[in-house]
Amino acid sequence: MPCRGMGEEELALSGEQVDLAQFVNDEGGIWSLRQVEKVRGWNSIEYGAGLSGKNTPSTALSMNRAWIPPGGVAKAHIHVDFDVMVFLLRGSVRHEFGPGCRESVVHSTGDMLYIEPGLPHEVFNCSNND
Repeated sequence: MPCRGMGEEELALSGEQVDLAQFVNDEGGIWSLRQVEKVRGWNSIEYGAGLSGKNTPSTALSMNRAWIPPGGVAKAHIHVDFDVMVFLLRGSVRHEFGPGCRESVVHSTGDMLYIEPGLPHEVFNCSNND
């Protein structure tokens, strides 16, 4: 099962490349993002703009709002050189992870999780919600 890095080009939902910096304001050391509508897509997931090294001085953390359609899958991939933390707003997801994505864990509404850089993982939406 091949794993792809998140460094690959991310496109606006229209198919054009998206400038993520346009959604963020530098308030003098506090970076604000107030827009969380769907603006881009990658690996069968739709995303809001998010905060990461692409639009803030962050060197190792990425935070995004993502929508995975009911029954949808974010195919096996890795995040290279940055940490990911997730707060599950609604529904439930199953992560299959580790070498060959043979380990599995289910998270539900209200759960928080941390994904180490370089950990292969695949995400399945187990619910009827985005």
